[in-house]
Amino acid sequence: MENTERSGRQDYQTIEQAIRLALRGIRFGSIEIIVHDSKVVQIERKEKIRFDGEGSTTTR
Repeated sequence: MENTERSGRQDYQTIEQAIRLALRGIRFGSIEIIVHDSKVVQIERKEKIRFDGEGSTTTR
C-alpha cells in the first residue's frame, strides 16, 4: 500500500512540474488541462504571436 501512495505522489509531482513548465515563459495565451476519469491525461499550451504594422512581432 505504501508503494501505491508513493507512486501517486510522484504522479502529482510530475503533473505539477509539467504545468509549471507550460506556464514558464508564456506571456499571452492559455494552458488547458485535459482530465479523463479523474486523471490528468494531457496539457495543452497555446500562445499567440501578432505582427505589428512595422514588421516586428509581439507575443500575445
